[in-house]
Amino acid sequence: MSEKSCGHRHDERKKLYRRIFWLVIAIFVIIGLVILLVWAILQPKKPTFILQDATVNALSLSGSNFLSSNIEVTISAKNPNERIGIYYEKLDIYASYRNQQITLATELPRSYQGHKDITIWSPFLYANSVPVSPYLAAALGQDLNAGAVLVNIKVDGILKWKVGSWISGKYRINVNCPAYMTFGNRFHGIADGEGIKYQFVQSCSVEVAPS
Repeated sequence: MSEKSCGHRHDERKKLYRRIFWLVIAIFVIIGLVILLVWAILQPKKPTFILQDATVNALSLSGSNFLSSNIEVTISAKNPNERIGIYYEKLDIYASYRNQQITLATELPRSYQGHKDITIWSPFLYANSVPVSPYLAAALGQDLNAGAVLVNIKVDGILKWKVGSWISGKYRINVNCPAYMTFGNRFHGIADGEGIKYQFVQSCSVEVAPS
């Protein structure tokens, strides 16, 4: 076999590999464009959260700066999408005061929301003699004496979108629900056993971004 013939076959093989390579690239590009097109047409909407109520069984300071609390909250989430499901991979809920976490995080059950579905959780949020900063203790003491405290119920976690059999990558979700509670002469709650129940039924702010 001549060198010219061998060189010709080598060139033909290189052309074939090159065609296969570009064919594979084209297939991936087409698949990506189809996914983007479907995503744009469906226009996924972030879930909506509502803080329905909160029952305060304990919220007090002891010593110089030790906080104890026991709060049961009812919070609901709705999937507003008609063609997109939502997987809640991990959700942690906790109470915050002046941008500082004041209870331990409680993990909510992993769940899937179908189209237009609503999920309701009623977790307890605890703190048992948790040390807080002197500034935070002083501010909370003043608010308790004044009879009005603004506590934020927050949910942080991970979700995924589901379209047909396709499931997206992870997205981070951050939810903030303000809960304004009054005591003493300004009291507007309802006695519930040893606690005080506050009805809110108010929307929460929701942020969703790629993880």
